[in-house]
Amino acid sequence: MTELGRLRAVLDTNVVFAGLFSRNPHSPTAEILRRWYVGEFDLLYCEDLRLEYREKLTAAGISPVHRARFLARLARLGICVPFSPAEILPRVPADPDDDVVIACALVGGATHLVTYDPHLLSLGEEYQGVRILDGLHFLYILRGDVPLQSNSPHLPG
Repeated sequence: MTELGRLRAVLDTNVVFAGLFSRNPHSPTAEILRRWYVGEFDLLYCEDLRLEYREKLTAAGISPVHRARFLARLARLGICVPFSPAEILPRVPADPDDDVVIACALVGGATHLVTYDPHLLSLGEEYQGVRILDGLHFLYILRGDVPLQSNSPHLPG
């Protein structure tokens, strides 16, 4: 059971990767991960995303200890969203691999999908009730800030 009004986000692999590998501890993506670690929002993921996280961390040469630490944290703090292959519908024609990310968000009842992927961002600011935005604008929401102006069309509202 989730708390009414609680943020529930799917973080695309590029956001997780950027947060884990940022050399700047004050980067938006690193701060998003820290805020998740302390329980400021629910992180939704599915088995396909977990496998992609693991694959990208391995390909980047991240030590098995650091990989295991993140994946253990994901299993402990994240919310795994089970769904059937029939629920993965063609929604992102330019990149069908992104259909699983949308399915995870929709089936899991996400409030936000956080990504830097232009194919997902091209779906617009909202897709079937899920706000789609980049890491910086999701961080504004977590902080309760509203930027005065932005170059991104995906502003928090």
